[in-house]
Amino acid sequence: MRPATATAAAVTTLIGAGAATVAAGRYASDAALRPRPDRPLPGDPRLTVHATAAGQVTLTRHLASLRPGTYGLTGPGVHAVVGPVLDDVPHSADTVVRRLESVRRGTLDVGSRVRLTPQLHTGTPATALGLDHEDLDILGELGNLPAWFVPANRSTWVIAVHGLGTTREHPLNVVRFLNSLQLPVLDLAYRGDEGAPRPSDGLGHLGDSEWRDLDAAMRHALHRGADRVILYGWSVGASMALHAAANSGVRDRISGLVLDSPVLDWEATLRALAAARRTPAPLLPLAVRAAQGRTGVHGDRIAEAADADGLRVPALLFHGPDDHLAPWQGSRELAARRPDLVTLHTVANAPHAAMWNAAPDRYEEALRRFLTPLL
Repeated sequence: MRPATATAAAVTTLIGAGAATVAAGRYASDAALRPRPDRPLPGDPRLTVHATAAGQVTLTRHLASLRPGTYGLTGPGVHAVVGPVLDDVPHSADTVVRRLESVRRGTLDVGSRVRLTPQLHTGTPATALGLDHEDLDILGELGNLPAWFVPANRSTWVIAVHGLGTTREHPLNVVRFLNSLQLPVLDLAYRGDEGAPRPSDGLGHLGDSEWRDLDAAMRHALHRGADRVILYGWSVGASMALHAAANSGVRDRISGLVLDSPVLDWEATLRALAAARRTPAPLLPLAVRAAQGRTGVHGDRIAEAADADGLRVPALLFHGPDDHLAPWQGSRELAARRPDLVTLHTVANAPHAAMWNAAPDRYEEALRRFLTPLL
């Protein structure tokens, strides 16, 4: 009986270890596949508000709080906009003072825990920017998708798609600029967003399935009278744009792509997301395998969508070396392989999907130069 007992114990131990491994992988993949706008992304630490004054806010000193540019500052019940670092204002060695542009919601109280976000605006195009817009429901694969349509005179429409850690309020950063070029803008919420259908598994797929919602928005735009469309995506939204350009049945109506911080290496992004949720390093490979098993996401499909040889339309990429969520090596390779179609605008000192925030004027000038020939 002793050998049988020992064998049974060993089998039980193996089963227990296997179950624990599966559970650990599932936990780790949840951290990566259920990103929420109220959670920080890698490189977005929680900061403390140490003091406020007229046009100023004092924050914990950190590489993040020292970033150049203009950012949202968000926390429970509060959203503000901060501008450049004010080096000439007295402060302690462990704090930094930034210009406080506005408080859009709530109040910035001393002791508040906040983080920087690329998303400046809250509200709608009308309440945030003073631009007339139409609230739309676009019929997608899983149901109705909320969208804002900001009308303008041109027959080429821009379809804007946000990415990880933000909402459709993020594209409002550039909607006023696009409107100044008389480009109609369709700003889309897709599956998993607030007000949009939830995917059946409740998980994000890093653009691998979400692109079909962008395809529905393209068809809506064409039905409404657009002659051509420009796909403009951030992060996972940029990956969705690449998938649509490669696979949509109406891809011949795409005249260009604007890709900000595109997710081109899904495994690296999954590992970074899981690590940002304090997943222990030994579990990160399990997170990747579990995510692939649960969603069917596979690197080959995004590699095919981003294949330089298959690219048919001009593309402008905004990316930089300080993006720790979507490594910019893929953007560099894409630009190097197709210099005839791809322009890479490098942005330093900018985290994921915050290329505009770091240098808005330079960003918009690059965008203007790219878009003008397409109008």
